[in-house]
Amino acid sequence: MKRRKRELSVYNILGMEKKHIARVLFLEMLFTAAVTIGGGLLFGIAFGKLMTMLLYRMTGFNQSVPFTVSLTGCHHTLVLFGCIYAVTLFYNFMQIKLSNPMELLHSANAGEREPKTKVLLAVIGAAALGGGYYLALTVADAVSAITMFFVAVLLVILGTYCLFTAGSIAVLKLLRKNKNYYYKSRHFTTVSGMIYRMKQNAVGLANICILSTMVLVVISMTVCMYAGLEDELKTQYPAELEVLFYDPDGQQDSGTFDRMTDEIENVIKENGRVITGRQKGIYAGAAVMLSGNKVIALDRSNMDFSNMYMLEVMTKQGFEEYMQESIPDISDGSVAIMADPVYELESIVIGDDEYPVEQTMKIPGKDAMTELVGGTVIVIAKDETALEKMRQQLSDMETAAYGEDRKVDLTYMMNFDMSGSVEEKIACANAVREHLNEWQNDETNPQIMRLEYNVVSRAEGRIDYESSNGGLFFLGLFLGSMFLMITVLIIYYKQISEGYEDKERFAIMEKVGMSNAEVKASIRSQVRTVFFLPLVTAACHLAAAYPMLKKLLALVALYNGTLFAWCLAGTVLVFGLIYLAVFAVTSRSYYKIVGNQV
Repeated sequence: MKRRKRELSVYNILGMEKKHIARVLFLEMLFTAAVTIGGGLLFGIAFGKLMTMLLYRMTGFNQSVPFTVSLTGCHHTLVLFGCIYAVTLFYNFMQIKLSNPMELLHSANAGEREPKTKVLLAVIGAAALGGGYYLALTVADAVSAITMFFVAVLLVILGTYCLFTAGSIAVLKLLRKNKNYYYKSRHFTTVSGMIYRMKQNAVGLANICILSTMVLVVISMTVCMYAGLEDELKTQYPAELEVLFYDPDGQQDSGTFDRMTDEIENVIKENGRVITGRQKGIYAGAAVMLSGNKVIALDRSNMDFSNMYMLEVMTKQGFEEYMQESIPDISDGSVAIMADPVYELESIVIGDDEYPVEQTMKIPGKDAMTELVGGTVIVIAKDETALEKMRQQLSDMETAAYGEDRKVDLTYMMNFDMSGSVEEKIACANAVREHLNEWQNDETNPQIMRLEYNVVSRAEGRIDYESSNGGLFFLGLFLGSMFLMITVLIIYYKQISEGYEDKERFAIMEKVGMSNAEVKASIRSQVRTVFFLPLVTAACHLAAAYPMLKKLLALVALYNGTLFAWCLAGTVLVFGLIYLAVFAVTSRSYYKIVGNQV
């Protein structure tokens, strides 16, 4: 519109009234809207089924996709974009109405004032960006990351806009004050030109930076979730089939538990599955907090997730069977502790009793709970009597804190790995459930069969995870592509508008004595600086956000930091290549407009 003001002023001087000019603008806008909205609707309808088919494929749905046209969707699209064009047209009308012909004629050549250094805005930007980085780098756990993520995002966005609009100009003026740096041919024109470029383009560059960051975050996280499906399943489902019994009174014994394990094994074998691995264990567990060496109930009014631990109590024999490793004997009234992080105190207090710690061990591998809360503490007691005592102490603690309906169950756990396809494993899990239902209704079976139970199948979980992760991956690609298209359009039109504005400036530079080679070098220096500044800043945002994003992935049971780092690096590389391609194409358009100066 700025470039067209001279054309419109000539129409006015030649005798056209402002209402006639408004009619021209209206017809132009009407034609543009008809082509763009109509073309957009046609392409949207044409590609709608294709995108739905892609979504079904990524989520594992094996269903046909009928071709349909949503009239409601078309209507909403027409209304939305019609309003956008109407607002744009109204803005153009106001510019014509409030300006006289001579102002319009000279508006394209109006001189620019040097931007002022807004120190306060630059300081606010640096503080906001630093605050956002600090929150991202120091977040304690995944639960805290949820609440702090949007605060950090808002601070980074604020800081980015402030630093691009005020901080960049402040830095360039500091460079100008450095006479040894500024008064050199390769620096003089670049710095002076950049000061005016940043005044005009700071907000646009900040938009490109924020959108680029969004593209990298959304795509890298959803790609990681899709690629890390197996890691998520192994974390959430430690075995192909997990059977849990809950005994709120702790009345059962390990002998009954052994018989029940054999019964379930028989059911699995009767369904044609070969058992390739087996684990079993008895434990009592609760979510607690630690005050020094004392176990206390969670304070739900002010939960400190960094001091929240998953406490499990097992017998020495049960621990050795489950972990498949031996540990030294434990004395009466003492315990051994396996934890992540390692428990370093000499005793642990449960209820009114203090138990000396004879041995401490670290949980092998990476404990998932350390990403979500403070960690996991496994207390190993001497025998079943000691286990039952600690279970009762934990149960009393829960009852005192939350009421009579809260108790700590004694949990009997059986894990089985088996052969077979996904469908065969699901059928086996259903057979186990049916058998347990029959046993519960059989009065001649042991009392344990009347306890509550839960059967968890990794194969069933796989279907759910494939559906949810595939849907999120599709959404990530969709949003990432949308952000990328917006970024490309902003870059392209920025290059076009800057080309028309810079053409006269560089022509003047040649007229006052600069060589074509010097002008060309100055152009390329400015274009590259402006073009790659958002990408470099987006990469810095991403590096600072990595710890927080990694903890957010822990909420979906993905703890593979190496995989996320590779997904992040791959996303940055692909996006960087696309960014370079956009740079090459848009710069060519810019150089064509500038003309003889290059």
